[in-house]
Amino acid sequence: MDKENEYKIRAARKDEHIKLFMKSRTPKENGFHDIVLQNNAVPEIDFNSINTDCVFLDKVIDMPIMINATTGGTEYTYDINRQLAMLAKACNIPMAVGSQTIAIQDKSTQESFKIVREINQSGIIIANVSANSSLENVCEAVDMIAADAIQLHLNAAQEICMREGDRNFKKLLNNIKNIVHEVKLPVIVKEVGCGISYETARKLHNVGIKYIDTGGKGGTNFIDIENSRNQESDYSFLKHWGIPTALSLLECKQVSRDLHVICSGGITKAEEIVKAITMGAALTGISGIILRELLEQGYDAAKASMEKQKYQMKVFMFLLGAENIEKLSKTNYLIKGELLQLYKQKFL
Repeated sequence: MDKENEYKIRAARKDEHIKLFMKSRTPKENGFHDIVLQNNAVPEIDFNSINTDCVFLDKVIDMPIMINATTGGTEYTYDINRQLAMLAKACNIPMAVGSQTIAIQDKSTQESFKIVREINQSGIIIANVSANSSLENVCEAVDMIAADAIQLHLNAAQEICMREGDRNFKKLLNNIKNIVHEVKLPVIVKEVGCGISYETARKLHNVGIKYIDTGGKGGTNFIDIENSRNQESDYSFLKHWGIPTALSLLECKQVSRDLHVICSGGITKAEEIVKAITMGAALTGISGIILRELLEQGYDAAKASMEKQKYQMKVFMFLLGAENIEKLSKTNYLIKGELLQLYKQKFL
């Protein structure tokens, strides 16, 4: 396939992903309903002193949330990234851009990514390419937006459902290892909707990965989206494939204390953010919920939604007796139901 046709396919796919996402309604399968927080009837803290600040990539952010990889590369997505960058700046939280492969192949599309850094000059911005990418492409993605870190996304299930998708993932681990060794920035390995198991997290940690983004089942279902695009094959049998986000977080946290886990995959509520932090997540990633708010109701509504999340987090922290994120991370939680059964089978 020549480069021009490849770009056209990627550009059409980017816009189509957004439109199909807006039509979709993903079932709540992230597993957080099986995590139980217990009321602290004697919290002994002042609600007004509760602080949601935390440190990520050596910078202080206002709450343990990042706007996760969403889009970029077309006229339509330029404005989405512009507004998401404004939101990240206003809320002082990190933002990861969508896959930059399209902008590496066609330089004319780079502005839809560069706009993020232009708007948020001092904030945490994270680059994004496939874990199959060459070192040269990784470095170009980082330089394009003066990134603070690089996300390498894993999306084998999505690719197999794509008519034009990648089929060769041989030597992927060696490629990740080489990138970690050569790139002098934090490298985050991220799934895009099917979760990361203990075994996979351990392999990644063994080649030098210190940051993993769960991207678990329960969020945007790219298998379903790609199956909607694929007129030649039916992959509906994979619709429920993946590791629920809460289980993926529990599994990744078993690997090592120095593994920083970003919990993402269908997180839409302050209660789920709080649960993820108590379970050991360094940060939570959101994308679908904020994108839907932005496109359906506009920037002001999306900003108000983020402020609401922060306030509701503080309410949960008050009821748990945790006046800051460090204390929240040490709060006890219980596991019940199917999540407990799956966890016990593997670790207890």
